[in-house]
Amino acid sequence: MNKVFIQTYGCQMNVADSEEMFAQLAARGAVLTEQLDEADIVLINTCTVRDHAEHRAVSFLGRLASWKKEKPGRKIIFAGCAAQRLGNALQKKYPFLDILSGAKDIEHFSDTLDKSGLFGTPALPGRLPAPGLTGYVTIMRGCNFACSYCIVPSVRGAIKCLPPEDILQNVACKTAAGAKEIMLLGQTVNAYEKDGVSFADLLNRVSEVPGVERVRFTSPHPIYFTPDFLNAVKANPKIARHVHLPVQSGSSKVLQEMKRGYTREIFLEKIHALRDCGFNISTDIIVGFPTETEADFQQTLSLVDAVKFFIAYCYKYSPRQGTPAARMKLLPEKVLEERLDILLNKVRGFSDAAYQLQVGTHQEVLMETETKGRSSENFWVKTKKKYPVGSLVHTEIERADGTLLFARD
Repeated sequence: MNKVFIQTYGCQMNVADSEEMFAQLAARGAVLTEQLDEADIVLINTCTVRDHAEHRAVSFLGRLASWKKEKPGRKIIFAGCAAQRLGNALQKKYPFLDILSGAKDIEHFSDTLDKSGLFGTPALPGRLPAPGLTGYVTIMRGCNFACSYCIVPSVRGAIKCLPPEDILQNVACKTAAGAKEIMLLGQTVNAYEKDGVSFADLLNRVSEVPGVERVRFTSPHPIYFTPDFLNAVKANPKIARHVHLPVQSGSSKVLQEMKRGYTREIFLEKIHALRDCGFNISTDIIVGFPTETEADFQQTLSLVDAVKFFIAYCYKYSPRQGTPAARMKLLPEKVLEERLDILLNKVRGFSDAAYQLQVGTHQEVLMETETKGRSSENFWVKTKKKYPVGSLVHTEIERADGTLLFARD
């Protein structure tokens, strides 16, 4: 019986992809291990959105050369976005690598394993590990946008929505294994539409699956928040009132040069509509895009002032080889560092204030441990009493301390 060690880099979609690939290994008799030393197979599932993530994955691969020599028959699989981008050049540099499987090939991973000749005849599906409280469910792959700084479309391809019946079956499997919360995943997740089923329809159908207590989703795009979606949210309390909505810049000029597909004004209109539905908003922001002027940066700061994001993940612009923006002249590193520092300080202030504003409110908390869980708005809440993991607790917030709320119970 082969033991598989999985190292996943990147976002929740990569986590879901790792689970999907392990299912194929389990069908061939493999079991999961958290100990590298006892593993017979290492699956590295990679990210290439930023150079640092790709470098970490490749560095880990390099360190496995000695691991493989220690025990004959050990195998290494390098998969995902970095595998797609680097291609066969990676296998030439690391000849001890057994299987290279790009992000576009995940649906054919079973065939890849069979063609490798490293495994015997597929067995019956193996026993998969429980998904935990949150079950990650991919509903679409790829992206139809061509943001000038982003490499994702080239490594994941165009949008392909999965059939709704397959999604619902996956959700039912997750809940049967103990999941209470479902996270729907896609590069522009709210663009989902398949066989006459819209994203709003899918949210409602998923929430009706027995065992589902809460439904989340990531990562949406501003232009796909439709009236149908807003109406579904208003009528369905199981849809979590938190959305992570990347803005990237507060300048319409920079957004156009990034090819984001919306303006500052459109983004703020969407935020207003989401807030009317009770949504708590987090975001991603890039500072120092090559064309960003000081005036553009000030527009980003003013947008942060207007929205007051409770969390914002802020990054210095990092060029990715093969994207249009990579050919642009970079801003001085000192400028990037200064702007990032200013932005981070502003964001921290709004984050602290967002937690303080929750004091005195009533929250529905999904318990992830006996004394700690998350609210629908994605705030962490600590309770005085102990509750069963996976239960929904209605409580009042007594106080806030940093990034933690404390219940009055």
